[in-house]
Amino acid sequence: MLENVACVLLDGVHPFELGVVSEIFGLDRSDEGLPVYDFAVVSAEGPDLTTHVPGLTVSTPHGLDRLEEADLIAVPASDRNLTREYPPELLDALRRAAERGTRVLSVCSGVFVLGAAGLLDGRRCAVHWRHADLLARQFPRAVVEPDVLYVDEDPVITSAGTAAGIDACLHILRKEQGPEIANRIARRMVVPPHRDGGQAQYVERPLPRSTCDTVGEVLAWMEQNLQEEVTVEQLAERAHMSPRTFARRFQQETGTTPYRWILRQRVLLAQDLLEATDETVDAIAWRTGFGTAAALRHQFYRALGTTPNAYRRAFRGPQAA
Repeated sequence: MLENVACVLLDGVHPFELGVVSEIFGLDRSDEGLPVYDFAVVSAEGPDLTTHVPGLTVSTPHGLDRLEEADLIAVPASDRNLTREYPPELLDALRRAAERGTRVLSVCSGVFVLGAAGLLDGRRCAVHWRHADLLARQFPRAVVEPDVLYVDEDPVITSAGTAAGIDACLHILRKEQGPEIANRIARRMVVPPHRDGGQAQYVERPLPRSTCDTVGEVLAWMEQNLQEEVTVEQLAERAHMSPRTFARRFQQETGTTPYRWILRQRVLLAQDLLEATDETVDAIAWRTGFGTAAALRHQFYRALGTTPNAYRRAFRGPQAA
């Protein structure tokens, strides 16, 4: 039963991520028949901490011993979480907590603390898409999922950037106390109780460029002719290679196959058109080479976990759809 929640802070904590955990688990909503948690903000580095916001500090009387009685320990993002040494006593406390079955939740870059404690070894985990490569390099035994909002690898739960912490906290409520409690708290916060898709739809989208020039001219032609239906044989002929050699060189220089590369570029173009134009989904499907709206919807959902219309609403508002 979820009754006791501790939110442990490091110097440079991000107020929003702290606020997410505090809003969901720290407020008394007993007047609405909702559960009340024994909630405490805990400092891992002294009673007074700086925050990500200049001039704003946080003070708390609770030290790390408070973690020993918690059913859930949350680690929000910190401005200095990525490349620093963490207090050994904090890492020991997190390891002991996981061993006894206490759930440990990270919000955004708080996952780096969990990695330093060894809690990501052999586990899938989520993090803000900007930090995914660094997390994978720093903790090679972790299985980083760069496209999702959160990952539940009980007792370790990790979430991506900022608002994805809300999704993860509501997931914990839904799991521990049922969908009615989670839905009522979400309604009180005026947020969706469950969001479709993942963070892939929010990733910045620079077009990849080949670091070699063997297939560079073909890549440039493909980018300008995404609406064309082409075969490996036709692309190989354009590159003056055999199909087998071309396919091998393409894989070496782009890290993927011609088919998958074209699909990805078509989805990227569709994203740009959905954000920047009022063209219909049918028109965008034709311009991007998918041919039909059904084919566009299928590939768009496979790549981003959402539909073209939902994506347009998210980035341009309901009136755009």
